[in-house]
Amino acid sequence: MLESTLTELYCPRTGTTYEADKIHTLSDVGGPLYSRYDLETAAANWQEGAGLSNRPAGLWRYADILPVRDPHFRLTLGEGGTPLLSAPRVGKRVGIANLLLKDEGINPTGSFKARGLCIAVSRAVELGIDSLAVPTAGNAGGAMAAYAARAGAAATVYMPDDAPGEFVDECEGFGAKVVRVPGLITDAGAQLANDMESGGFFNVATLKEPYRVEGKKTMGIELAEQMGWKLPDAIIYPTGGGTGLVGMWKAFDELETMGCIGSERPRMIAVQSTGCAPVIRAFEAGDKSVRPWTGAQTVADGLRVPMMVGDQEILRALRESSGTAIAVPDEETIEFVRHLGADEGIYGAPEDGATLAAIPHLLARSDLDKDETVVSFLTGNGYKYRSGMKRFIAENTAKQAAAACIDS
Repeated sequence: MLESTLTELYCPRTGTTYEADKIHTLSDVGGPLYSRYDLETAAANWQEGAGLSNRPAGLWRYADILPVRDPHFRLTLGEGGTPLLSAPRVGKRVGIANLLLKDEGINPTGSFKARGLCIAVSRAVELGIDSLAVPTAGNAGGAMAAYAARAGAAATVYMPDDAPGEFVDECEGFGAKVVRVPGLITDAGAQLANDMESGGFFNVATLKEPYRVEGKKTMGIELAEQMGWKLPDAIIYPTGGGTGLVGMWKAFDELETMGCIGSERPRMIAVQSTGCAPVIRAFEAGDKSVRPWTGAQTVADGLRVPMMVGDQEILRALRESSGTAIAVPDEETIEFVRHLGADEGIYGAPEDGATLAAIPHLLARSDLDKDETVVSFLTGNGYKYRSGMKRFIAENTAKQAAAACIDS
């Protein structure tokens, strides 16, 4: 059985180290904590015999560089092992000849959130925690509730009161208590924080505990393995809390240390909505941190994140990779959700449409070249977004009709 090579936790902002087998939240400076591994031992494990080829598919094939020590606590619902698909038709539409889609929507509970919450819940129960809570725009709540149910732990989910009903139904279907909070995900997080003492639960919010990022980094490891240990020229990623982006950036450093890849890196490109673009604003201003976005509004619930814990890590990854950041309007997002379905047979979430809608703009800005290999991450499927997308289309149609009446 594969053993974790976890050695310690550390703060990427200060370098301060923390004991690995104690319960932690944020670092002493309020930043995230990362896991550090004995990568020399892990590399030797990967090179023995048939290496990774004789390991089962899925997220836990990388168990030696994941933080859960006891195999008994390694929860699974079949997460990971998602396909990397060629996209000739939508690629032609956007102007990229070699466009690849990493389809995270086939994960359990329908999104990439399954990876992070699989690891976070597994590690939490290994450390003796039996009651968990999370603030969510939707998908993280469903994933946390599912893995908590798998572990036999209690789950409480805090979400904005205007979150689509499909997300509420999913969480309650997994036995979670759902608390609806007026406002945004940041308001849900604030209410959770206020309730922590009386609630008796542990908060597994994005980057407020050390292990969700470890699950998200497996997207980067898996991508490298699927591409024969060669990375693409660019990765386009929809960015709310940003754990997936910074997790992959961490993974690439670990893989280089292990001798799996060289020093070349893809340009990391963050995509947000014009209705909520705090990362884009900070990136363009040359800032090292993000200011909260006021009046956040977008059809892509996962992008309606006005402030995030890992803002410094996101901006650092974009700049170190010579990447960029871009915002797209919701109208284009929905248009490309339709194109993704009609062109490639994938019913994507709005966040997926946003990444594809960004590509023509990135080409026009010379941030991409038509002959490059580009991977666009599809972070969820569209089934839980149906009511929200229908509502947006109806409201937008009404606005267009009203504008036409005024013009006439």
